[in-house]
Amino acid sequence: MGCSFSGLNALYGAVNGGGDVWINENRFRIVRQLGEGGFAYVFLVKEMVSDSSVGGGGLSNKLKDSSHVSDDGTYAMKKILIQNSEQLELVKEEIRVSSLFNHPNLLPLLDHAIISVKPTQEGSWNHEAYLLFPVHLDGTLLDIAKVMKSKKESYSTSDVLQIFRQLCAGLQHMHSLETPYAHNDVKPGNVLITHRKGQPTVAILMDFGSSRPARRQIRSRSEALQLQEWASEHCSAPFRAPELWDCPSHADVDERTDIWSLGCTLYAIMYGVSPFEYALGESGGSLQLAVVNAQIKWPAGPKPAYPEALHQFVTWMLQPQAAVRPRIDDIVIHVDKLIAKFSN
Repeated sequence: MGCSFSGLNALYGAVNGGGDVWINENRFRIVRQLGEGGFAYVFLVKEMVSDSSVGGGGLSNKLKDSSHVSDDGTYAMKKILIQNSEQLELVKEEIRVSSLFNHPNLLPLLDHAIISVKPTQEGSWNHEAYLLFPVHLDGTLLDIAKVMKSKKESYSTSDVLQIFRQLCAGLQHMHSLETPYAHNDVKPGNVLITHRKGQPTVAILMDFGSSRPARRQIRSRSEALQLQEWASEHCSAPFRAPELWDCPSHADVDERTDIWSLGCTLYAIMYGVSPFEYALGESGGSLQLAVVNAQIKWPAGPKPAYPEALHQFVTWMLQPQAAVRPRIDDIVIHVDKLIAKFSN
């Protein structure tokens, strides 16, 4: 798995209140917390490189791709509190899967360490994992959507397509591996955005904790229920494909579950929400029924409104029957045509 069990993190407790953390032989200072969820916390950290390090030392010596080296030494560090052996295996799997990908639109795992800790009265965890990533301080598509909504702003058609094209590129890499992988949780909250003055917006897909080999043969009711239960824990409901809500007892599930989520995400880039979240606000409304029946509602859009071609594109991806849903290569060809048509 490549996980390092190291005693270097004697200061692990300092993470919650500043201080230094070691990830293998590299030392990082906690700058501030960026976010949290469940048993995971994300921090902005700054690498502390000693003057005596050979050749500048530090993480830059370890990384194969120099483009991942931070100019100012800052990175994002995810700290995960691990309570049992099942959670430990899930973290190891996330590390293993993250290491399979190498693409500019997929967030790279730069380094990692898993350490044993003594349980305290405050917590019952017995391991902690530290995962190091490049930092993207502009936030996620979800963060930006909230800000834009409050300002009554929206992306231009050209910007929508450019962001979406990058997500397609990242997914195409995952789907094209010898063993295709599905991300399983494509949504605005898992898309990092970076705006740099005078440069196109950069979109990067992150969080591979739910990623698995994409192709599964379901041959019994118990296997179908097992898949549904797994999906309910790992795939966000408003972006979850119909076959993961109601799986037949005989089905071939593949990477086109991601295409459904991609269609929902394209809608969300335009309108700030999933196409099915309206059902949550309706009396007697059912998110599952709205998804399974692909009942899309189009809001009154920005002025000027998005072209009908974008609505048709979303509808094409949101085919309830997975067997007739397009694959990522089809999506890329189509989005490139739309970019050529609608670019400023």
